[in-house]
Amino acid sequence: MKSFKYILFLLLIAVIGTSIYVAIQPNTFEVSRTRTIQAPASVIYNNVIDFKNWKDWSSWVEADPDMKLIYPEQTSGINSSYSWEDESGLGSLTTLETVPNATIYQQMQIAEFPASNINWTFTPNEDGSTNVTWSISGNELPFGFKAYTAFTGSMEEQIGPHYERSLEKLDSIVLASMQVYSVKVNGITSFAGEHFLYNSITCKISESEEKMQEMFNEIQAYVKEHNISSSGAPFVNYTKWGDVSNTAEFSCCIPTNEEVTTTSSHILMGKLDPFRAVKTTLKGDYSNSKEAWETALKYIPDAGLEFTENGPMLEVYLTNPETTPNPADWVTEIYIAIKEDPVNAF
Repeated sequence: MKSFKYILFLLLIAVIGTSIYVAIQPNTFEVSRTRTIQAPASVIYNNVIDFKNWKDWSSWVEADPDMKLIYPEQTSGINSSYSWEDESGLGSLTTLETVPNATIYQQMQIAEFPASNINWTFTPNEDGSTNVTWSISGNELPFGFKAYTAFTGSMEEQIGPHYERSLEKLDSIVLASMQVYSVKVNGITSFAGEHFLYNSITCKISESEEKMQEMFNEIQAYVKEHNISSSGAPFVNYTKWGDVSNTAEFSCCIPTNEEVTTTSSHILMGKLDPFRAVKTTLKGDYSNSKEAWETALKYIPDAGLEFTENGPMLEVYLTNPETTPNPADWVTEIYIAIKEDPVNAF
């Protein structure tokens, strides 16, 4: 009997000790992870803001492919949500506030545990990359929740590795999405004539990209200063590309509604007469332009067509990287002048 009482006493001490241990655990928690992703903030934000994308990079889904995911009608933006069901029970996540391309504030509810706050911040860096910070926090934790974490591991131990793996996968998916591209030869078309402002240069091919940016900046500043209306997308007209000297000769052009008299020796007025051309469309990063040009140039002789000697060879930029941050959405059209078909001449 004394032994039984002694055991009960020890058990009581253990229960009291455990209760005290649980009770003195922090009433709050916060877990945060940051990863630098080589992508614009808006591209990453657009992925994260839509819950339908989360299954592709969620470490929890990767660990439990049988997890049941439930999507309501709205999965993106403020008041969007989704829920899941696994062996731990039912959970849900709702987006409450956003600052587009900058922050996302969400609330997560798992089973009967208290709701947790989820925060995302997207901080651009000067080199074009973005620091992505994902954090979770909770306040006024009840005794049951503290008991659960006391014996199953802290929230840092449970969530931290999942956040790290999820951000790693998000990184890979975002970068892959930016590399998607396509090249399509659209066929023969008629390019309408137009007036345009331009400046020209001959330079090393390795310098051409930097020079183009400088030249377009110069023309755009001139257009703005003189209140000249643009009538279409900017384009480059190539007159020479590569030889033994490895040089390029081209003009950067901005179409105008009418012919104007320029006051700069660097910026001139030009005119393109209508011409018959083979059109090719590149959708994707400019780094794929070489393949697009090679495809277009190969198509012409293969189709039994002939190049027009000294004819226009245009690269037209339908999208602006400043307003279209994802390179996969950039659209460039290539027009290569070909000889008239005497039967179907326009």
